Amino acid sequence: MSYALAQPLPTPLSADQQALLSTFTAGADAATLLWTSGYLAGMARALPVHAATVAAPIAAAQPATIVYGSQTGNAKRAAEALLAKLQAAHLPARLLRADSYPLRELADEALLYVVVSTQGDGDPPDDARAFLEFLEGRRAPALKKLKFAVLALGDSSYPQFCAIGRRIDQRLQALGGERIADCADADLDVETVSTPWTDAVARIAGDLLKPAAPSATVTTLRAVVAAVAAYSRAKPFAAGVLANQRITLGANSKDVRHIELALDGSGLSYEPGDALGVWPRNPQRLVDAVLQATALDGDADVRIGDDALPLREWLLGKRELTRVARPFLAALAERSGDAMLAGVLHPDNAPALSTLLADQQAIDLLQRHRADWDAASLVAALRPLQPRLYLIASSRKVVGDEAHLTVAHVEYDADGETRWGAASHLLASREGGDTLPVYIEANERFRLPADANRDVIMIGAGTGIAPFRGFVQERGAVGGNGRNWLFFGAPHQRSDFLYQLEWQRALKDGQLDRIDLAFSRDSAPKTYVQQRIGEQAHALHDWLQSGAHLYVCGAIAMGKDVHAALLAAIAAHNGGDREAATEFLDTLARDGRYARDVY
Repeated sequence: MSYALAQPLPTPLSADQQALLSTFTAGADAATLLWTSGYLAGMARALPVHAATVAAPIAAAQPATIVYGSQTGNAKRAAEALLAKLQAAHLPARLLRADSYPLRELADEALLYVVVSTQGDGDPPDDARAFLEFLEGRRAPALKKLKFAVLALGDSSYPQFCAIGRRIDQRLQALGGERIADCADADLDVETVSTPWTDAVARIAGDLLKPAAPSATVTTLRAVVAAVAAYSRAKPFAAGVLANQRITLGANSKDVRHIELALDGSGLSYEPGDALGVWPRNPQRLVDAVLQATALDGDADVRIGDDALPLREWLLGKRELTRVARPFLAALAERSGDAMLAGVLHPDNAPALSTLLADQQAIDLLQRHRADWDAASLVAALRPLQPRLYLIASSRKVVGDEAHLTVAHVEYDADGETRWGAASHLLASREGGDTLPVYIEANERFRLPADANRDVIMIGAGTGIAPFRGFVQERGAVGGNGRNWLFFGAPHQRSDFLYQLEWQRALKDGQLDRIDLAFSRDSAPKTYVQQRIGEQAHALHDWLQSGAHLYVCGAIAMGKDVHAALLAAIAAHNGGDREAATEFLDTLARDGRYARDVY
């Protein structure tokens, strides 16, 4: 096979060098050329580049820019899939996380794709917060030459489904951009929406990015080798359970488990701050209750797409039963004819919808609002079962090929019947020798500083303490002079002080320099970590001014309260200037020194 250019290109080679190159390539096969191109590229990287000797660049279309904002990794995967499709079509494109996107370049963009998730009830993911604020602020530029498309990801079990993507879509248009594809709303089964969307916008890019008059056609002489992990979200690893221990005391406290899983032989690797994805399976008793409430035969065959399974298997391992979403409510309201359900779905009833989605499982609604179902319609109305993510509570430098989790077992009574969380119940009920399907979800936003001499401040409540156990283990193993300060909150010191002995030992050994505790039910009035932040405002401000990195982990409401307390603490040292305090925290976030993982 020969490789030719449509017309001669400028070259830095001398006549003798060109002759030698022609002699060599004339007798070389494809494998030899591929090897040689890589060898020469490696030599080039080792040499300084001088502008005077570089050939004139080949004219090319302005690349498409893909910006993603992701909290759990779904938006990142969808953005990467779009990039792969553009690259496969040999179209120029770049991929940037939202907090790495140079905002000054927005005014000059020609083709922009935004893939962004909505966190909780209408909040942006942390890595897209500054991007959204810039877009909606006074400094946002006119975008008269921009063409754009937005893929919005969300969770329809929240009323503000895909709200952030829709806001970005509307704002880009308001600034003068031209929408080339409708904003697409993807639920937790992301691929059913993201795959056709990326296909469509990649086809459009093929027209928009074609150079008007290409000066040369070059065949790439470089083999592309894709690194494929042996185990992934689509192909989880069967991790053996090594330990499953309750670490809270008393019947009235939450059942919180410390779980240790074996990863040896998997090839899976993680850093402190990463998450372990666990594929859940619904409890058998819950599936039996759903079959009874719907009067359906669990052995009835149901085909959805290419999958054909008995109804019972769909309900056990393929459909969400412990999380309710609007599509299921809409289907149940229509089948039951229940006016109350239909009313809750009205846009004016967002608070009632939010309460219902948070408090009810599918079985509660099926028992309360009887309707005629067939097996296929029930499966179609329920969302596909999704993995659950747990921040890893260990460092591989200390535990080796293991991953440790801190899991709150969701178990409560509803009208005399027990309800569970699908993943937490599966985890809590596993014993030594059992296995669990798992994979690693990288969490690049929640990383320890590369410089071990930097101080870190860790603020967590309940199971939000999990990643900080891994942080302290890692910092102790690596060494360095950086100090570690932990804030921790829980209901009761006696029953809910997670990993108490480990923290006490870390203090004694010098791996933990400070610890501030808040046990809300042990005092009146109740004391939370945000009160401790206020009490330690001066020292906290000093640490941050000295370069400390700040981390927050816990429930969404806790994260908002802690953020407000941090603003107040910083403002107290700036004459009460809240705007300056906000800018200070925003700067920390942009610099990677303020990271949150809230759920």
